[in-house]
Amino acid sequence: MDNFNDFVSTKTSILNEIGKAVVGKKDTIETILAAFLTNCHILFEDFPGLGKTLIAKSIAQTLGLKFKRIQFTPDLLPQDITGSFVYEKDEGKFRFREGPIFTQILLADEINRASPRTQSALLEAMQEHQVTVEGVSMQLPRPFLVIATQNPIEYEGTFPLPEAELDRFALKISANYPSFDEEHQILKVRKERKSDDIFLKPVINEKEFLSLQQKIEEVFIDESIEKYIVTIIQKTRDDNRISVGSSPRGSLNLFKISRAYAALQGRSYVIPDDVKRFVFEVLSHRIILDPNLWMRKDAHLEVINSILKSINTPVVEKTGI
Repeated sequence: MDNFNDFVSTKTSILNEIGKAVVGKKDTIETILAAFLTNCHILFEDFPGLGKTLIAKSIAQTLGLKFKRIQFTPDLLPQDITGSFVYEKDEGKFRFREGPIFTQILLADEINRASPRTQSALLEAMQEHQVTVEGVSMQLPRPFLVIATQNPIEYEGTFPLPEAELDRFALKISANYPSFDEEHQILKVRKERKSDDIFLKPVINEKEFLSLQQKIEEVFIDESIEKYIVTIIQKTRDDNRISVGSSPRGSLNLFKISRAYAALQGRSYVIPDDVKRFVFEVLSHRIILDPNLWMRKDAHLEVINSILKSINTPVVEKTGI
């Protein structure tokens, strides 16, 4: 791609193609695209039936990437994800049979229903981009991107992700319920399609997607915005309303995703609004509030917003960018 305006046309084509299957949710899809362009993984926490699987599958199809889904259950074993060595009688030797984790976009559905041991097998792959079976390490395909889901209302028979494992996810997002008009449009689209099956055309291919990822590294971010990001994260460690603040991964992910979002807007530079756009999604699962605030519904949002208001927004001159 010669310039960052090409990001806009590519994004528009992707959103239009996904729009044939997914009604609305453009902000959610754009958030996922920004995360994927920086090799970031996503935790999708929302109620059942809101299109999480459809969104993940549609994005994979339009990006021209391989997609697989794993339904996590309490009896799922690590080797059910990673694969295992199987004895081939005809050949007289063991051969590795790949598990569903050998894909490019993986939907880990209801990840908190699997045992901590099985969760760890996935989280190790997310961090190292490889799996180790019987002492043998095998590289995963590039890119390797994970969307994990969990239901915020059903906790019986689940194994909540520890804070250290939650930190591996760059963002925690939700799709929310559709509006009246959007839900009506869902019915109209299904009526016109005359089938439950959905097939979308690839807008780009694997090579082009990897090229886009590399292009993100050319997005300029001023030092004042870098310090703005660090100040936000530091504030989470000093605030009396927060028991445990964000790790440095919060700074790094906010830095990376704001650059990708700037590129998707056709800009070669980051502005403060790019950072603000993702602060809640990056921090909501990384901070632990004081127990006195646990029963307040929007406590995380209130605390994060108050931190943002307490920090002076940098003014960045475009000169020299």
